[in-house]
Amino acid sequence: MAEKFKEQGGAATMNPSRLERWLTSKVMTRLSQTSSVKARHAKGERARLKGGTSHRVHYFHQVEDGYSHLAAQLLMPLQARYDIELRCHLVCADRKKNVPEPALLARLSRYESQLVAPGYGLVFPDHPHEPDAHHVSLATCILAAQSPETFPEVAATVGDALWAGDGARLNHLAEAHGRTAIGQAEAAVESGTQLRREMKHYSGAMFYYGGEWYWGADRFYLLEQRLAALGADRQPERGLIAPRPSVRLPQQRDNKAFTLEFYASLRSPYTAVAFDRTVAFARDAGITLELRPVLPMVMRGVPATREKGMYIFMDAAREAHNAGVPYGNFYDPIGDPVRRCYALYPWAASQGKGVELLSSFLRHAFALGVNTNTKGGLRKVVEAAGLDWTAAQAHRQDTTWESLLEENRLAMYQAGLWGVPSFRLLDPKGQAVLAVWGQDRLWLLAQKLCEVVD
Repeated sequence: MAEKFKEQGGAATMNPSRLERWLTSKVMTRLSQTSSVKARHAKGERARLKGGTSHRVHYFHQVEDGYSHLAAQLLMPLQARYDIELRCHLVCADRKKNVPEPALLARLSRYESQLVAPGYGLVFPDHPHEPDAHHVSLATCILAAQSPETFPEVAATVGDALWAGDGARLNHLAEAHGRTAIGQAEAAVESGTQLRREMKHYSGAMFYYGGEWYWGADRFYLLEQRLAALGADRQPERGLIAPRPSVRLPQQRDNKAFTLEFYASLRSPYTAVAFDRTVAFARDAGITLELRPVLPMVMRGVPATREKGMYIFMDAAREAHNAGVPYGNFYDPIGDPVRRCYALYPWAASQGKGVELLSSFLRHAFALGVNTNTKGGLRKVVEAAGLDWTAAQAHRQDTTWESLLEENRLAMYQAGLWGVPSFRLLDPKGQAVLAVWGQDRLWLLAQKLCEVVD
């Protein structure tokens, strides 16, 4: 497993050995099982009780990151509601290979934060441009001066001023709450970043508790559920502070003039979690689904580190469990299996079975544990999609998919989207009314559709 998720670069022709593929698949399947997760939680709780320590939650704040500002607004409610010890750390953007398009991700964080904030009862201003560098530096100096007790309140207040571009207010906050010298602030950021690195993560807006990571507002509900299950909720009769918004479809269900572009990948755990739900969403909302598959990042030379691979797979398992989606019986399809399935995709699409083929592949690879690197495994995928295996043989060497997937990738990046699964909702004139990234954004798509339809 360690070998599988080590840093990988130049992976356009990546193909693990049969042993590597089998070993990775077995280990990741075992780690993601609900019973294994519960066992790890129980072991961690026993160790905490034996050591007589509190429920200690770490939070890692990246000042110029939009998602971090949303998370910062949850710190005070978290501390007030749950019997925890909260430790906050400043971090910088990852400088390793976990973020291949840092500028694109930073822009997306500002755009998406404005969209998702109301759904979680939070606020984020319209801020398409990077925050002023001087303001970021001053905000960092203020936060570096805070004690564990004052950081939660000051982080949210400083973030409000930073994202409003209010330099005068930042200066006032510096006078009121103190500030460090720039060198001390930089040292605090480096210290927090080093701690995050030692704890095997790479992102800002992250909460850590008991061996697991929880990303920002979008995974806050999972952290709350875990703390509540341990009896740390001081007000268990109340609902969650930031529950995942529900998917509410428009009353009008004849919306074929609207199109949902769905950017998906065959080796993406998050795509596996979202695929069938997205198909059902489009069907139930009465909109036209346009599937736009792309090549997996690591197969087009984008590096991936072990910690990123581990986090994504385990986080996807939690999301799948909460969504009631079969997931976790995994047999890694990276390399040739993905290419072979994509070779059949143009033919399958011409038969009206393109969606069915990719759905079947993801289900077999991520939920049924089928080795799609064998002829028998691929045959199961094809036939389960309602396609004829004999007829498929004439298309196994097709290469037209390569230009199609590259066209889709370029369109995805042009839309300002960073990874898969991503979505673009188009109005009857073909104009984008929403573009978002992530399997946890169906509620936002539904909300926007209600706005433009009902």
